[in-house]
Amino acid sequence: MRRVLSFALYDTGETILGALVFSTFYPLFITKHIDPKLYSTLYGFAFFLSFVMAVPLAKLADSRAYRKRFFVLFTLLTSVLGILLSFTIHITILNLFLYLLMAVFHQQAMVFYNSLLGGFESKGTASGVGVAFGYLGSALSLLFLAEFLKVPEVFYQTALIFLFLSLPAIFLLPNPPQKTTISLQRELRDRRFLLLVLAILSLTEVANTLIAMMGIYLKHAYGLEDREIYRVIGLSALGGVFGGLLFGKLTDRLKAQLLFPPGFILWSLFLVVLYLAPKELLLFVGFLGGLSLSHLWTTSRVLLLELFPLETVSLRMSFLSLSERIASTTGLWVWSLFMLLTGNDYKLSALLMVVFPVVGMFFYLFSRR
Repeated sequence: MRRVLSFALYDTGETILGALVFSTFYPLFITKHIDPKLYSTLYGFAFFLSFVMAVPLAKLADSRAYRKRFFVLFTLLTSVLGILLSFTIHITILNLFLYLLMAVFHQQAMVFYNSLLGGFESKGTASGVGVAFGYLGSALSLLFLAEFLKVPEVFYQTALIFLFLSLPAIFLLPNPPQKTTISLQRELRDRRFLLLVLAILSLTEVANTLIAMMGIYLKHAYGLEDREIYRVIGLSALGGVFGGLLFGKLTDRLKAQLLFPPGFILWSLFLVVLYLAPKELLLFVGFLGGLSLSHLWTTSRVLLLELFPLETVSLRMSFLSLSERIASTTGLWVWSLFMLLTGNDYKLSALLMVVFPVVGMFFYLFSRR
């Protein structure tokens, strides 16, 4: 249980870092000094660079069992760069460069963090508790910390929180010892793996679009005030905490291979309920959204561990990380297209997103053949 808690505390620190720095304070700060479109372009390039780095590093980690070593290295580098952001605030170009480098190192840390799941016997429980703690950390940081923080102190403060919560994982989590020689060309010709990544990507498209647009959706589709929006999103976080614990236990008992496929139905159901729900049921919709999110995050990474050799876990996780980054962009593009086609009908546009879980289900079925 001590190792599970260490794994979960890292997830807590990582989501606090994401909520306060990557999603809130830094974008708001830097876009006062550079064009938002330039920031978006450079940030997107950082994610591309992250994947380019992750693949050869993952190969090396899998061939020499360096997973824990790389996890510690990139966690420490992320923390150091986060601290440096506070002290280079008046040198915009250098500050932005350090931030983008921090984003790249953060993504590397997450790839090898996920690969450490291979060292757990109860992988579902570890994954689910991590998701639950992550949602809890994100909600608490935005609701109770954000209003007391300010630039530039927020960057070193958040980096130190992240580092502090990382220490148990750094000292206590075991390094999966499996080694193998990997041929990237052979792995890229693995039809089952590529189809499975596309299946996970299809659900991540909906998930990331939901996260990015839910506040705007509730304001325009239902006319909610900010306070009401916070309640719905807050209950979504509660659903994420509950779902992480629930689906983590179920994953260990039933296996991710059995528990992951109902996610296509769960997401389709959520989008239909979101379309049909009256204003009075929005709190229930928020809770269902949190359940759907926690189901995806809990089961998907365990699924890769169940279906493929542990020796290649780092490489598999690098592709999972890539799918999440792609989904952050293409999901919003498709949402924008649906908004254009429906004449800015928010409810209908959200319903049309059901195409993703439907298509994803076929990808998944073909990957199992």
